[in-house]
Amino acid sequence: MQEQFSRTQLLIGEQGMKALLRAHVAVFGVGGVGGYAVEALARSGVGALDLIDSDVICPSNLNRQIIATTGNIGEYKVDAARQRVLEINPGCKVKTYRTFFTPATADEFDFGQYDYVIDAIDTVTGKIELAVRAKNAGVPLISSMGAGNKMDPTAFEVADVYKTSVCPLARVMRRELKKRGVESLKVVYSKEPPLTPDAGASSSAQAGESPDTAAEKGTRRRQVPGSNAFVPSVVGLIIAGEVVKDLIGYKTISS
Repeated sequence: MQEQFSRTQLLIGEQGMKALLRAHVAVFGVGGVGGYAVEALARSGVGALDLIDSDVICPSNLNRQIIATTGNIGEYKVDAARQRVLEINPGCKVKTYRTFFTPATADEFDFGQYDYVIDAIDTVTGKIELAVRAKNAGVPLISSMGAGNKMDPTAFEVADVYKTSVCPLARVMRRELKKRGVESLKVVYSKEPPLTPDAGASSSAQAGESPDTAAEKGTRRRQVPGSNAFVPSVVGLIIAGEVVKDLIGYKTISS
């Protein structure tokens, strides 16, 4: 056992640590939510990580993304995340993809190679495609619902998407997944009603986004969501916790 994982092994045992070491996890989106998920998985001893994101770090990321610093503005997020992972756990096998995941790029990925998939992207079409691909490959998936425009990190919970309420993104996902025959999807969501972003601040945040990303996401045509340092991080850590528990077969008392 490596010393840096000794405290984790006290909780999950030797077999649990071996399960994490064998695990291959894909993280789609390494921004505010996905970056913290990657951080926790690296510190938990997950043996292989695939990181997928086409975006570069910009100043507006500094308020909430663990990989973003003033020293790496302009770097690809997946490259910064890979460097951080290897500084934490040099033994982790990290692959990076500077890819904007959509139905058009989905064939670039063999979902059958993964033990778990994390959806931390922010486009509905991409989220739906991830759910369909994971279902067809028989791979567990956990998906982040709306973390933007929220202020209460304690309001987030884990549920099946069909048992969610209030969250507008979850409502859209329920409708679209039902059409495609996806009968279940683990999500992290909040019943907190979303706040309305300040229009002037939204324009400023939009201007700070990289041109390529704005064009890909169509953000010039929609309002940029507000965010902060403590909501996306909590969502990402909840997601990582669910992945780790599922990979080692951990069951809570309530379950």
